[in-house]
Amino acid sequence: MMIPGHDHNRRAWDARARKGQRFARPVSDRDFNAAEDAVETETWLNAEFRGKDVLCLAAGGGRQSILYAARGAKVTVIDISPEMLAIDRQVAAERQLAVVTVEASMDDLSSISADSFDYVIQPVSTCYVSDVSKVYREVARVIRRGGVYVSQHKQPASLQAGVQPSPSGYELQERYYREGPLPPVSDSRHREEGTLEYLHRWDQLLGGMCRAGFVIEDLVEPSHNNARQPPGTFAHRSSYVAPYVRVRSRYVGDAQKPPSGGCSPGGIVVLD
Repeated sequence: MMIPGHDHNRRAWDARARKGQRFARPVSDRDFNAAEDAVETETWLNAEFRGKDVLCLAAGGGRQSILYAARGAKVTVIDISPEMLAIDRQVAAERQLAVVTVEASMDDLSSISADSFDYVIQPVSTCYVSDVSKVYREVARVIRRGGVYVSQHKQPASLQAGVQPSPSGYELQERYYREGPLPPVSDSRHREEGTLEYLHRWDQLLGGMCRAGFVIEDLVEPSHNNARQPPGTFAHRSSYVAPYVRVRSRYVGDAQKPPSGGCSPGGIVVLD
């Protein structure tokens, strides 16, 4: 049975896909023709994907799966929205690429066998589930030991801050320690109108990843800032608070419980 919040977001993304809204549009010809550069920008892995098993998680919409398939990967794309997956199938057929589509929620991958993937690639999407630790446990189960998990997450302060600035700037309007979905929003590129979104704290985003058996190799905050743009625009707001982070981690197994709710010792590895 579909969880109510999941069902809401499935219907919301179905509607966004039918309307061709942001994140529900196929990969552009420009990015497709430069798939190697597009993938490297989003993963900074400098990896050879040909013949590798890649899971594009919560990534329907005809972009992620197509880019990795163009690099020669054996791609499976999972999404809760059948309409988003329909875009992947259509674009894959048009581009003559092989892509497997699976309708499932990111926190329940029971239809996928354990140890199936070398890479798991997840665009910004964990905000649509209330418990991110379930996502990490599922990724840990389906990824192979030594596999790389590249994930993106809306950072807490961006979900706390107001859409429009006050005379004092973009003020925190939501509690950091909160339960349940965030209030609805409109006219904001930092949120997806019509969806239910949840704020996850840093200890849940990063500590939870470590506790699931991953080591964090790198973290970046993709820059979208431009303080010269009008107040309230995506670029102007992004110059005050970064909208999301991108994390590269590797599955090593042997998940540990931290002594006091933080990341387990040795759980973060910074590579030069």
